[in-house]
Amino acid sequence: MKGKAIIFSAPSGAGKTTIVHSLLDRLPFLRFSISATTRSKRPNEVDGKDYYFLDLEDFKEKCNAGELLEWEEVYSETFYGTLKSEVERIWSQGNHVVFDVDVIGGKKLKHILGDQSLSIFIKVKDVSVLRERLKFRNTEDDATLDMRVKKAAKEMKEEVHFDQVIVNDNLDLAISEVENMVKSFVSRS
Repeated sequence: MKGKAIIFSAPSGAGKTTIVHSLLDRLPFLRFSISATTRSKRPNEVDGKDYYFLDLEDFKEKCNAGELLEWEEVYSETFYGTLKSEVERIWSQGNHVVFDVDVIGGKKLKHILGDQSLSIFIKVKDVSVLRERLKFRNTEDDATLDMRVKKAAKEMKEEVHFDQVIVNDNLDLAISEVENMVKSFVSRS
């Protein structure tokens, strides 16, 4: 039997990754899907743990061979995608797969996996909240911050394409809501 898939998407700063990590800690039947990428490995990253780091030629060969469930060129010559073998590995171990992907990737995965998946969109009440959260991180200059907020405003309109929408204005409550949703979804036949 194949497992199920839980797809999380959100604009930057909505708290998606924090929620995903909390869920993985709480629910032992969930496993994180490690994405493949052509971007360079950062000093603290481990191949096969953070990402599967592939060179551009290898990534394109896997695309052409149909080995990727979905993929996207996020920046020029920088690709990200989901290896079918990664999902099959998780399912073969009797677990359910969790995806932490951007909005476009979330929509693609939902389209491909259909009823076998639950897509959850994490949002905040207003784009100004995202701006404040991203500013608080202190990882962006003003130009990058403006670009990310502009992108987030467009992404917020995509929530209609997801099965469930969670407003993350109280992290503990959002985690609890998501946990209950996921438990209910995976318990269905």
